[in-house]
Amino acid sequence: MKENGHIADGRGPDGVPTVAYRPGAGRPPGLEILGLPELAARAAERGRPLTRAARPAFHLVIAVRGGSLRCSVDLTGHRLAAGDWLWVWPGQVLRFPDGPGACDAAVLVFPTGFPGGATDALIRHGEHLAQRLVTPGPERQAALLGLLDALVAEAADLGDLPLDAYLQTLRDLLSVLLIRLVHLADPRRGARTGDSEAFRRFREAVEDGFRRTHRVADYAARLGYSRRTLTRATRAALGCGAKRFLDDRVLLEAKRLLIHTSLAPSAIGERTGFAHPTAFSSFFRQHTGMTPSEFRSVTQP
Repeated sequence: MKENGHIADGRGPDGVPTVAYRPGAGRPPGLEILGLPELAARAAERGRPLTRAARPAFHLVIAVRGGSLRCSVDLTGHRLAAGDWLWVWPGQVLRFPDGPGACDAAVLVFPTGFPGGATDALIRHGEHLAQRLVTPGPERQAALLGLLDALVAEAADLGDLPLDAYLQTLRDLLSVLLIRLVHLADPRRGARTGDSEAFRRFREAVEDGFRRTHRVADYAARLGYSRRTLTRATRAALGCGAKRFLDDRVLLEAKRLLIHTSLAPSAIGERTGFAHPTAFSSFFRQHTGMTPSEFRSVTQP
């Protein structure tokens, strides 16, 4: 049975609880704007308080107007203050160590695909940005807050427009805000080649298959490209080769599980596609300089 609200527990194969997207009671699927206390209340109702790590299956954009807020996104801790914007993408492991506190913030919650295909093509690079926390300058901050205020006002007028017009209004306003945030996070993006079809397909294939194979040749054969084509496409999109991109994805998942679960390193190695514990340990040490157990001991939340 489906539940109303955004917090609906499920436990994925990686051991980190997944939070499924559900529109709030009486709301159509799309965009919802919550305060942190409301987000915390919904999470607590379903036994998944914000202080515990979880993997949302939807986007969250946190805009802080006042106070401060501590949160952890994957392996990075943040202390947000007034003027900060943080974009959490689906699949990332999110935790608020202190809960919502007294922070005054708006949280934009929306599923993948809601902004629309044209916007998705412009923002998808943001999925791979190392830094999604931005603090705009005064002029851009004022413009973003104006968009946020317009979104809040339009979201509150659910019955004022036909449903399709209402959703399109939210979609258009959200699209401008998201495009601006991606540009602020990586202003040099416009000088580089956009994501190609080859890289888009490779990225999706890696997300689907990194637990099974770590060989670029396997993805090339599956997609009908040469290894060289995938390497060129990945380098054009991200500045690194296809193998580096694939290894980074495996390493990120391994680190997530080491930090946020009690699974043994051997089990984590198996879940991230390594046939033998020694192969996983060797891979991890090569990329981090530590064994999985050493990494866990120095990074426990």
